[in-house]
Amino acid sequence: MEDHGGMSLLRDGVPLLGFALVFVLIFRRLGLGATLGFLVAGALVGPHVLGLVGDAEGKLGIAELGIALLLFLVGLELSPSRLWRLRKDIFGLGLLQVVLCGLAISGIVLLGTSFSVEAAFALGLPLALSSTAQVLPMLQSAGRMRTPFGERAFAILLFQDLSLIPLITITAAMSRNPADAGGTPGWLLGLYTLAAVLGLILAGRYLLRPLFRLIGNLGEREMFVFAGLFTVIAASALMEWLGVSAALGAFVAGVMLADSPYRHELEADVEPFRSILLGLFFLAVGMTLNLNAIAERPFFVAGMAVALIAAKTVIIMGIAMLFGMKRRAAFALGLLLSQGGEFGFVLFAQAQAAYLVTGEAASLFGAIVTLSMATTPFLMMLTQNLRVDGEAAPGEEREGPQHDGSNAIVVGYGRFGQTVAQMLMGQGIPVTLIDTDVEMIDVAGDFGSKVYYGDGTRIDLLRLAGAADAELILFCQDGDKLDTEAIEAIHHAFPQASIFVRAYDRRSIIKLKGAPVTGIVREVLESAIAMARKAMEAVGVDHMEIEKTEAEYRRRDSARLKIQRDTGDLRAARETMFSTEALAAALVDDIEKTG
Repeated sequence: MEDHGGMSLLRDGVPLLGFALVFVLIFRRLGLGATLGFLVAGALVGPHVLGLVGDAEGKLGIAELGIALLLFLVGLELSPSRLWRLRKDIFGLGLLQVVLCGLAISGIVLLGTSFSVEAAFALGLPLALSSTAQVLPMLQSAGRMRTPFGERAFAILLFQDLSLIPLITITAAMSRNPADAGGTPGWLLGLYTLAAVLGLILAGRYLLRPLFRLIGNLGEREMFVFAGLFTVIAASALMEWLGVSAALGAFVAGVMLADSPYRHELEADVEPFRSILLGLFFLAVGMTLNLNAIAERPFFVAGMAVALIAAKTVIIMGIAMLFGMKRRAAFALGLLLSQGGEFGFVLFAQAQAAYLVTGEAASLFGAIVTLSMATTPFLMMLTQNLRVDGEAAPGEEREGPQHDGSNAIVVGYGRFGQTVAQMLMGQGIPVTLIDTDVEMIDVAGDFGSKVYYGDGTRIDLLRLAGAADAELILFCQDGDKLDTEAIEAIHHAFPQASIFVRAYDRRSIIKLKGAPVTGIVREVLESAIAMARKAMEAVGVDHMEIEKTEAEYRRRDSARLKIQRDTGDLRAARETMFSTEALAAALVDDIEKTG
């Protein structure tokens, strides 16, 4: 019976996704991270164990788009202000870590094997990189991202992500592949790459930003997804056509949009595709691991994993102490980053394609990376007493969230939101601004305010904007878009944040009955009271009478609103209102009393 492609995809998808679901849940539960779960699931369903799924190489080719999307998202994080704030740690601590660890581990590989110098570098340099996919979730779950310790770990990981591009270039320069040898000369390839990068930057400014602006005006979220994926694939395809790493194109595409108003919207839309394809990538890597070769040399794999962990821990600890970290904190940083990382699998595949190492060697060193990743959670637990003082030193925790500078998130930057945001900024509170009005975003930029495009009621977009660390979330947009269910979901996702809502009218307030909000403000109440006060002053009403009238109005209005919210009836407690009928009745009473 003919095996149609669609049927084959469905047949392979069931065991792949089923095993991935089970093992990721188990490994997450054990605190070992999702990456190891994907690798083990792939190894089990692959040809060397159960043989349930084939064509690992084909799946790996498709899944490499996940790496491109990962680098695109890394590029989106590189806003100039963040780079400048972390510049010393990124380009000092990070550079020294990659260079010194890479050289040391390459030396260990050269001494412990019979590989050539080129092969030792092709295998040793990638082992200097740590697992961003494993370390960042560990920092976030421990509440360490906001500390100097967490920021230094992030800075090193960020430089490691950036170093993937030069490491791929180094591997290509050492290539023994005849096809590579007969290719474009290195100096000309460098010029092509530089021209492509400049072209992508110009395309970002003069083509992509107007495109996203047009899509924003249309309000079509699906088109943002298409445009984001098109940007990544087109930039990657351009670099691949030039014979350079496709990942470089995706990274440049991210950087050129990092300072655009559409950054958070793009992150929220691309992230699900990145997660799925990156998971498929690790599944395919697990399928390609030659477990027979690993079983033949288990002591070599274990010994090299121990050497990798020890070398990286000692070197990172030493560098961190040079940069002013205390001994225990430096030791904790070294252990946290001691494992190999997911980009090692990418670089091993590049080395194999360049004929620098065999497939057996790539599988062996892939197993070394996997084993080192598995040890990190256990090492952190076992050494807790040795590093706790340094990792949680008094005064290390910063005051207020440091997520790209947002202590407060203001959703809606119209007339109302501008006043709220400017007053918060006047108190020195960092604010992240979100709106969907493209025209207003452009005008705000002319006045020096950075407003990000996106629907600020979406939890995924709020999380990317820093809501997990924010102390305030203020909904200042026009209209009647929020209800109790939406606010409850946002409060559940970000329980540490106080939520304030601008209500359109009394109906909006009734609609938010029972919502976990810190405060609700009716948008025209205070300005209307201010005008009434000025009007009474203009006709000569005594100041004390004005104060008395305002206080009585506020008392009645508050009491009536409470009854309306409790009953859900807008007409409830009408008799408490000041009205023409009530005024006429009061005049009649006054006339009767005076005779």
